[in-house]
Amino acid sequence: MTYSNHSKRITLLIHVLAWIFIAIVIFVVSPLSWKVDLPVEYWFKQGLVLLFLILLFYLNMKLLVPKILFKGKNLLFVLIAFGFTFLSLILIIQYENLVNLPELMHYAFRPNVPYEPRPRNFSYDMFTILLLLFGFGISTSVVAVQKWQADMALRQQMEQEKISSELSYLKAQINPHFFFNTLNNIYALTTIDVDRAQQALLKLSRMMRYVLYETDKDLTLVSKELDFIKDYIELMRLRLSEKVILAIVIQEKVEDLPIAPMLLLPFIENCFKHGISAKTESTIEISIALRDKTLHLKTRNPIVPVNPNSKEHVGSGIGLSNTKRRLALIYGEKHQLTMDQDNPLNEYRVHLTLNLA
Repeated sequence: MTYSNHSKRITLLIHVLAWIFIAIVIFVVSPLSWKVDLPVEYWFKQGLVLLFLILLFYLNMKLLVPKILFKGKNLLFVLIAFGFTFLSLILIIQYENLVNLPELMHYAFRPNVPYEPRPRNFSYDMFTILLLLFGFGISTSVVAVQKWQADMALRQQMEQEKISSELSYLKAQINPHFFFNTLNNIYALTTIDVDRAQQALLKLSRMMRYVLYETDKDLTLVSKELDFIKDYIELMRLRLSEKVILAIVIQEKVEDLPIAPMLLLPFIENCFKHGISAKTESTIEISIALRDKTLHLKTRNPIVPVNPNSKEHVGSGIGLSNTKRRLALIYGEKHQLTMDQDNPLNEYRVHLTLNLA
């Protein structure tokens, strides 16, 4: 049995129980207070009230509210509701007159007193009107709540589809961006040392397996993400000169919590892209740790102007901007990102905390 069928059966059961309760009130609770034998015509009249109540309830729910009220025709809806209510009352009064119910009720309460016709007591009619209008009100409220829930579910579905589509687009941008920069690194290395370039290609092939098999998923494991980062750093290390000092601290054993794949790479990539100088010494600091289900990433590198003629200058900034957007979409308030590039030391500093609980 599907969830939809189960939900429909629950709804049907609620309706049946509600009408049973209302029927008990109409047929049992009120007559008990009179303590007399009531004529069968009275019970037919009560059944007629219940029948009109049910008919108006579902007529309002299935037709009047969706087709008139929700179309903005409020005045027409009110007029029709009162019109059906008074029409029902008139039919009930006609039934009472047809079976001479007032006289029968008189003899039920005063069997030894002769019946004398009296003006109609409209207080009973007012109770019937209020009961029928109560049915209108309840059915209107039920349909309004159902519509609100349906609209809310639709908005959530559309928002989720929008987020999923945007995330897919962002991931599609990040992967080519990663390929572009890494191949540029290897290209630069081929002019210096062919053997090291071959080693770099082997590491790259292992990294590509991660890219192919893990980035298609919404989540991967922290350990796999950190292994990927380590391979990337080792790949970068092959092309660095002695003027670049790497201070890398990556926690070895971590709890395997789920994390969005390739979420940390752009921050690491940015260190090597903008923190290396061919003329002066530079230090790149990278720290990654997992404490109490919260991932802490800290990076620090000098800001080295990029040569406009360099191939690496192309596409600058795509990775970081997309990553910030992914963080906002996936983790929202569960992450904090601080990026500082305005400081006396002319350094680019990043501090990311990510709650993976």
